[in-house]
Amino acid sequence: MKNYIGILIIGFILFSCKDKVKNNLEVDSEPRYGQTDAPPPPPESDNSESEIKIIPIEHATVVLEWNNYTLYIDPVGGAAAFEGQKQPDLIIITDIHGDHLSVETLQALNTSKAKIIVPQAVADKIPQEFTPQLDILNNGQSKERYGITVEAIPMYNLRKEALKFHEKGRGNGYVLNMGGERIYFSGDTEDIPEMRALKNIDKAFICMNLPYTMTEESAADAVLAFKPKQVYPYHFRGNPNVSDVKKFKTLINSGDSDIEVVQLDWYPNDEF
Repeated sequence: MKNYIGILIIGFILFSCKDKVKNNLEVDSEPRYGQTDAPPPPPESDNSESEIKIIPIEHATVVLEWNNYTLYIDPVGGAAAFEGQKQPDLIIITDIHGDHLSVETLQALNTSKAKIIVPQAVADKIPQEFTPQLDILNNGQSKERYGITVEAIPMYNLRKEALKFHEKGRGNGYVLNMGGERIYFSGDTEDIPEMRALKNIDKAFICMNLPYTMTEESAADAVLAFKPKQVYPYHFRGNPNVSDVKKFKTLINSGDSDIEVVQLDWYPNDEF
């Protein structure tokens, strides 16, 4: 009888140990936190090198598209000038003159989702309805929006007879850091030291129209000083004449053949 009871006890102990081992194996078979056979999620896409699309509108007005964002630079010309364009996410304005600031155009466009970057002088002329959308930048300041860092660069006249047109500190040129590139818009300026000192510019939009800004020679001399990879002559219709962009291109090519001059159609309704 004692032997029978002993056999039962040993059998019970062995059964309990087997069940405990089974339970432990089942627990250990569950994936632990941070340890799973499931593939890791794909890395977030890097859009820093997305292509930048440049759409000239007219004179100083241009549309940029990048990474599903749309930028309007100096939008003028009313809603008709932007027919077929995407709704702006970011609007950037350089100065108070009518070929850069058009309140009527801002009011005619659908700007409901747009931030508007302006110097203080422009902000002072924009109706209060736009105040919640404004980012005010003055010379030397910067702002990041939608992964785009906008740097405000001085723009002003040097010639004594032209000082009345653009005084130092009122308007902004801009450097846009986007898509892995640095893109410079001169606004209304002459070949000022701040332009000549620019570094690592990939695309430069350079004005040249008398009597308001500078000659082809001055524009080319400044470009040869800061050496962008590409230069886009724009804003080259003056009063009454139109600047000679072919002459500008020749000056650049003879001074530095590594700088590419890109000519876009800034005056589609005119024949030069």
